[in-house]
Amino acid sequence: MRLPMPNAAVLLTAGVVFLVVAPMVQGDEGMWLFNKLPLAHLKEKHGFEPPPGWADHLRSSAVRFNNGGSGSFVSADGLIMTNHHVGADTLSKLSTAGKNYHHDGFFAVRREDEVRAPDLELNVLVGIQDVTVEVNREVSPEMDDARAGEVRRKAMTRIEKEASDANKMRNDVVTLYQGGQYHLYSYKKYTDVRLVFAPEFDIAFFGGDPDNFEYPRYDLDVCFFRAYEDGKPAKVEHHLKWSAAGTKDGELIFVAGHPGRTDRLNTVASLESLRDVRFPFLLDFLVKKEALLLAFGKQGSEQARQAQEELFSIQNSRKARIGGFEGLKDEEFLNRKRQMEVELRERVKAASKPGDPRALAWDRIAEAQKTSARIMKPWSYLERGWAFDSLLFDVARDLVRLAAEKGKPNADRLREYRESNLESLELGLFSPAPIYPAFEEAKLAHSLADWKKAMPDDPMVEQVLHGRTPAEAARELVQGSKLADVEVRKKIAAGGMAAIEASDDPMIKLAIAVDAEARRLRKIQEDEIEGVEAANYAFLARALFEANGDSVYPDATFTLRLAFGVVKGYEQDGKAIPPYTTIGGAFEHAKAHGEKPPYELPASWHKARESGQLRLDTPLNFVSTADIIGGNSGSPVVNRKNEVVGLIFDGNIQSLVLDFGYDDRQARAVSVDSRGILEALRSVYHADRLVNELTGL
Repeated sequence: MRLPMPNAAVLLTAGVVFLVVAPMVQGDEGMWLFNKLPLAHLKEKHGFEPPPGWADHLRSSAVRFNNGGSGSFVSADGLIMTNHHVGADTLSKLSTAGKNYHHDGFFAVRREDEVRAPDLELNVLVGIQDVTVEVNREVSPEMDDARAGEVRRKAMTRIEKEASDANKMRNDVVTLYQGGQYHLYSYKKYTDVRLVFAPEFDIAFFGGDPDNFEYPRYDLDVCFFRAYEDGKPAKVEHHLKWSAAGTKDGELIFVAGHPGRTDRLNTVASLESLRDVRFPFLLDFLVKKEALLLAFGKQGSEQARQAQEELFSIQNSRKARIGGFEGLKDEEFLNRKRQMEVELRERVKAASKPGDPRALAWDRIAEAQKTSARIMKPWSYLERGWAFDSLLFDVARDLVRLAAEKGKPNADRLREYRESNLESLELGLFSPAPIYPAFEEAKLAHSLADWKKAMPDDPMVEQVLHGRTPAEAARELVQGSKLADVEVRKKIAAGGMAAIEASDDPMIKLAIAVDAEARRLRKIQEDEIEGVEAANYAFLARALFEANGDSVYPDATFTLRLAFGVVKGYEQDGKAIPPYTTIGGAFEHAKAHGEKPPYELPASWHKARESGQLRLDTPLNFVSTADIIGGNSGSPVVNRKNEVVGLIFDGNIQSLVLDFGYDDRQARAVSVDSRGILEALRSVYHADRLVNELTGL
């Protein structure tokens, strides 16, 4: 297939194609595709009809962070707003023992003081094209699920390569409706990204792990970057203006962001597998990793700094998965899912002819869950790399596989090594971000020991350890490796397979030693699990389309979506939880907890209050019914005028089940209020340059 150069039919700059639908959803449920927005629902329930260009402007202002978060342009000079915790990876990589941006904060008083991120890539969506027919063109009915999955993956790689050759952008074929549709997403990329502002960690994550996923909250979880092109601030046509008024209780708001993954269309068998097998296994891993990071951080302030960002990530994941796990143990919730599944199965059965594969889709998906349970441990430890928890191993694996995959036709490569993705992959592979040997050694020793305990009879364990203890092996691997040197990495990558085969680096040798078995497990995962699921969920998706059209939004895929809802409090344990908190409330919250970590406000905030400049009645955080999940962190919250009124940074504990189904009785999205952000910038940080840029003054 030959894709044309981008034009108005492919790129959305000429206007979003709205699909007027009556969604089969409840309340303000939905993570909607920008090319299929539920206009009828918005008009009927909220009396809102987006004016021409409204969605184009919001879409073009939205930014995706390659580390798993969202953001938005908020000035014509490429200024980008996101969360502190989305920027935390970069903040940590820019920090040193004597200069801790992650903990102490940062503000570039002048533009020339803005600090370049070592390996951050930002994406802005410019085009969506339905390529379902092209992806499925060479799939034939006699193919089994594994072969069909392989053919689709090759087609996706070919489509992406042809698109990238034509438009010189990043192009990803995205699987929607678990295989019911495939869309080509084209992105403009920014790789020169510089840090502008970050507050102290103690206010960005005020309340720490105890308050995470709770409400009321009092966090200034915000961070500002700037995109550059040709060494100068990027000039962007579309950016969001700041609202001076903020929001009111009950007001309609919109969220443009990149939710990571939901499983709302999953079968009951898949959800039960998550509940009974995968979640317990993952939670055990997260709890043990958290304990390791806490112990390492207790060795000293520098060790705590090195571990801080990863510790936050692990603690956040652990608490989020516990919430989702508890949601899946709710029999009332699962019974609703079961009833919906029974009704759909009956509908499919009634409409099916003998031998129709759709009638068997649920059973085939259930069989795939059994295979998943069988290979879960070895696949996780080997292919996912849980056994080799070190950045040095990650580099080694990429070098080994990059050399092997570049020798193959593009369509036959592993997906992450396809031509259209190499530039993004190499940005991370050749990152100058620091690697700390003692930290790497501690993580690797822990992961090797965990692998040995989990799979004591696996011959691969003995092959890797070769008579050594996990600690001894980790020490030899880390101390013997030269891969912390970026120039060494570049030289090996340039040398291809010959350089890999000639290398005596122990991490390279480890990556080679485990590669064949890891690839074998990956093939089972792709053929017998993902391939089966894609083929059979596609049948189920068609059944849904036949019943409802495509008015049912697809599960989240870390692609741009629009969510909406209203500012609204909720009731918990018979107590009314108001929608807003204030800056003054943060001081009260700190006092109620003895002003001890993690409830200790930074000195800058106390100084601002004592000066009398800080307006304590300013709203700081608020909640809404917007349908969001992980990946939405950093998403802008806008009003009907497309003005910034907030910044998504969390959900409450009741929202964690939203991965599997929507319920707005108590589930809430938590945002930093735009008024609180401006007040902090003015009165606490005296960041007048930034305030003027945001407000256009």
